[in-house]
Amino acid sequence: MHTNEITTLLKQHASGDEGALDKLMPLVYDEMQKMARIHLFKEKKDHTLSTTALVHEAYLKLVDFNRIDWQNRNHFFAIASQVMRNILVDHAVKQKAQKRGGDWQKVTLGEKNAAREVKLHDILSIHQALERLEKLDERQVRVVECRFFGGLTIEETSEALNISTPTVSRDWKMARAWLNRELSPES
Repeated sequence: MHTNEITTLLKQHASGDEGALDKLMPLVYDEMQKMARIHLFKEKKDHTLSTTALVHEAYLKLVDFNRIDWQNRNHFFAIASQVMRNILVDHAVKQKAQKRGGDWQKVTLGEKNAAREVKLHDILSIHQALERLEKLDERQVRVVECRFFGGLTIEETSEALNISTPTVSRDWKMARAWLNRELSPES
């Protein structure tokens, strides 16, 4: 991938160069599509947002973030993943409001890349658990967002969050344990 080119274009955009966005989109589009598929894979089969719609909505929100000091490609994709999560949560809240209730299902985060292991039937339950975790440890939530929602590796998460790989591993393990307890049916 065009890692250096992406970072350069992000910095140009942050400096006010609107033309940088036209060059950026083709470079990040495929990766954003992959991230969107991971996010939507965890949703119900009858989800009304398409992968393309999620990518486009997330990209539009990202380009409005003109005050972010983009560090690098991984930083961009970590933020993109967080934006996609927020879009899906907003969408789920609207759907729940229309249905006035509905079934709440518990989920479990696995040992490996949770984004590929877990079918998340209700994004709201994990979002609410992450909100509770954020009050205890905000960094662990960022690690979960990168790993679970963004599909980033330990090393990519380390780079995106500017923390060591042992810290990412430790936070990932602790956050998974805490979330699994919170999301267990006995809770």
